This record gives sequence, C-alpha cells and structure tokens, in this order.
Amino acid sequence: MFKQADYLMVTVSNMDRSLRFYRDILGLTVKFESKEWSEFITGPTTIALHGGGKTVEASSATRETVAGTCSIGFNVTNLDLTFKELQTRGAHFVMPPTHREGEGIKLAVCVDPDGLPISFAEEVKREDRPLTQSQTD
Repeated sequence: MFKQADYLMVTVSNMDRSLRFYRDILGLTVKFESKEWSEFITGPTTIALHGGGKTVEASSATRETVAGTCSIGFNVTNLDLTFKELQTRGAHFVMPPTHREGEGIKLAVCVDPDGLPISFAEEVKREDRPLTQSQTD
C-alpha cells in the first residue's frame, strides 16, 4: 500500500533559526523556503519545517520522552567524523558517539533549536557470541 515516507514535517518555533540550523549546521540542501514552510532534500524523503510552533519547555527541561513526538535519524558511514564536523559547526550533542551493545550501531544524538532529537548512526559489526544455555532451550 505504501512505498516510502515522502516527507517528514517538523513544527518549529522560529523559522529563521531552524533554517540556519538545518542548512548551515546540518548541511542539508534547501529545496524551498518561506516564513511558514521550508523544505530540505534528503534523498527520497523531504524534511519540511512548518512554522508557528509553540515551545514545550517542561518536557525539554526534564528530558522526558513525550508521546506523540518523533525524532529524525540519519545513517552515516563515519560517525566520529560526522560528530566532529557537526560539533565544529555548532551542533549541540546530548549523546556523543556511543556503541549500542547488541544493536550493531554506534549512535550520536544532537538536538535542533527546539529540542528535537536528531540521531546519527553508523553500522558496526556485531560481535558473534556463543549461544547461552537459556538461548538453546
């Protein structure tokens, strides 16, 4: 029924600030921009910014996960290089490159100006481990 996600919409509180972040810090290519709607090309999926959002200070301050929200995730080939480059451009990381045990990835997370998490993942070889007794039963 569905082929793929065509676009991802992010509601932002300040379009100019968010445009600068996604364009200048993340380095995404602008497809279209206006005061209320802007789009970035990211392969087959467009990231669209929708202006007029209100900030949610309470959830950001407590770092709680809020139902009904999402995050953006990018696959990268060299996470350490991506992390250093984005940090140099001013990205604020809330998680440095971290090996995710059992997931087969190394992951880093930064936040956009409104606190939306943006993750960067690099595939890493999973360690082959012998099955334990409980896994063979």
